[in-house]
Amino acid sequence: MRFIAAILIFVCVSVSAQTNVATVDVGGLLDSVQQWAQTNLDDDVLRALQEVDRTQVQDFLRHYQTYLNGDYVLDLAQLKGAATTVLPLLDAHEETQPYAAWLRSRLDYFEVTEKLQALAPSATNVITPNPTYKQEQEVWVKKMSPKPWSEAAKEFVPELKPIFAAEGLPRELVWLAEVESGFDRRAESPVGALGMFQLMPETAKQYGLSLWPFDERKQVEPAARAAAQYLRHLHGRFKDWRLAVAAYNCGEGRVQKLLTAQKTKSYARIATLLPAETQMYVPKVEAVILQRERIRLDKLPAPAQLDR
Repeated sequence: MRFIAAILIFVCVSVSAQTNVATVDVGGLLDSVQQWAQTNLDDDVLRALQEVDRTQVQDFLRHYQTYLNGDYVLDLAQLKGAATTVLPLLDAHEETQPYAAWLRSRLDYFEVTEKLQALAPSATNVITPNPTYKQEQEVWVKKMSPKPWSEAAKEFVPELKPIFAAEGLPRELVWLAEVESGFDRRAESPVGALGMFQLMPETAKQYGLSLWPFDERKQVEPAARAAAQYLRHLHGRFKDWRLAVAAYNCGEGRVQKLLTAQKTKSYARIATLLPAETQMYVPKVEAVILQRERIRLDKLPAPAQLDR
């Protein structure tokens, strides 16, 4: 399962962000990582992944390199074709299905970006600025408004809400799991976030989860409790749910650095400066909560005091 992750990480650390990704020697990267994989991964994983169409994976990586390194939202649209191509390849093998689950929950990022591109003014030899937070909000609300509850949401939301409530959090925040993973406990990102709430290893350990011999990030109750506690901490630091959700996605250090540089405490003031995924993530979370619970993210109450 680590083969695709290794490739993606190798691409990220080996190639600097650039607009023209045609110069990336993806074939060479794949050969290098293949050599690493043959000495580090078990035979079952290798056999499954060697069946993946090499050309299609190369195309995906060329697009994905820009995505991982970019901070320009409108560039995300170019990933749609590559992502939809590689998704069934990842879905075809049990070993790579966690990556498929992760990617599937992000396909609508590319669709929304296409809509935002259509709204952008056309200009010659001028880089169109990132869409405003308000523009992204409006597109995401339209995108999410017709979507019914998934079967996974019907199963897990009633179980998750009491866990968040027990941690003093607004119950509505359980919908982060729809955005993070589509409520799929198997979902795994290329950088190691895992489970329904996509917790990174260090965050999971910080909030009491065990990663071995069984990774508790894949278990509903422990993962939900850790996610709720982390969100509680983030709101305590930033005093704002939008900022807390942004920090959940891209890290509190990154959010704090931007707030300090812009001399602000407002999410809207830093929204267009955040990583491209985070610029998509926050308004999507807002739109999901609005559609599912009929309440705006900024209207959710602060965490309740706990008697512990």
